[in-house]
Amino acid sequence: MKPNGLNLHISKIVNSLFQLAIALKFMRLSQLRSGEKGRIKEFQSTELQLKLMEMGCIPGEEVIVEQIAPLGDPISVKVAGYSLSLRLNEADQIIVEK
Repeated sequence: MKPNGLNLHISKIVNSLFQLAIALKFMRLSQLRSGEKGRIKEFQSTELQLKLMEMGCIPGEEVIVEQIAPLGDPISVKVAGYSLSLRLNEADQIIVEK
């Protein structure tokens, strides 16, 4: 059965909504605002991965943004029971589930 124009249009809308749901669920730690929390899912940079994991940023760990500097860099987060200061470029490499 060939999809008609309406079915094709509905399929594109459903696909767009699915992509939006994924975008809303997963984001970079640097995108969270003060007071927001998320759960670490993965790292975008293998270079920073070991350093961040040594600081307690491991997949599955909850992270809360405590403070953001007036100019936006660095940010202070609470992870694994302690406060950690991260540069914005480091926080940008951490993918969290909101």
